[in-house]
Amino acid sequence: MAEASRHDAWAAGDSYDAYMGRWSRQIAPRFLDWLAPREGSDWLEIGCGTGALSGAIVERCKPGSLLSIDASEGFVSRARANVRDARVVFEVGDAQALAVATASKDIVVSALVLNFVPDKDKALAEMRRAARQSATIGFYVWDYPGGGVEFMRAFWVAAAALDPAAQELTEDRRFPDCTQEALTGLATRAGLRSVVSAPIEIPTVFRDFDDFWRPFTLGAGPAPGYCASLAPAARERLRQKLHDALPRSADGSIPLKARAWAVKGGAS
Repeated sequence: MAEASRHDAWAAGDSYDAYMGRWSRQIAPRFLDWLAPREGSDWLEIGCGTGALSGAIVERCKPGSLLSIDASEGFVSRARANVRDARVVFEVGDAQALAVATASKDIVVSALVLNFVPDKDKALAEMRRAARQSATIGFYVWDYPGGGVEFMRAFWVAAAALDPAAQELTEDRRFPDCTQEALTGLATRAGLRSVVSAPIEIPTVFRDFDDFWRPFTLGAGPAPGYCASLAPAARERLRQKLHDALPRSADGSIPLKARAWAVKGGAS
């Protein structure tokens, strides 16, 4: 097993929610505002995770129907518990081979997952196949190469200062195509028309250092997986280095930001 993939422990929905899910829920409404979807549409969501975007679609967009898929049974189970609505169906599925009828959806979206798909071109081709002629296709991923997720970057900077080998596990090295240029190129290659892209930014404010640190100890994701792999003494050195380095507001909170690149276009 490759060293990088060894730390990709994404199946535990509860741990993911504590680490990334809370920020996924914040960015989802901003993406939907930018997408400007029609009410009553039939939606398909690729990579639903624990239901952050699914819940926002139900709350804000008045969908006619929503089919949300994810490769992880653990995530699908958590999403079903998080989003209870008769219009929504959650299923385990593969983004590269969708069990969805051709030309059956009005809006096809994907949130914060395409960077994990081995064949992104195949996934976009499948999204386009599922879309009706007048459909909108949209997706977004974190801006890892640009340091857009500041709490992740702070973690890896501290980790690499103590362990240079940690540099090989950072998201910016592992996901170099999460840039505006590469993502718009992906959409263009898929044949989408009128492709546009934009940055979407949210604050990621941690109440205190414990609120920042605890999710890194839960093992869900590359950085928490790396943290969990450390011997207790090494983990404590990393904790102390972060404690000393992070910015603080007057109330003790830690004010950081996260940025994603969003892309949308017409199916034909």
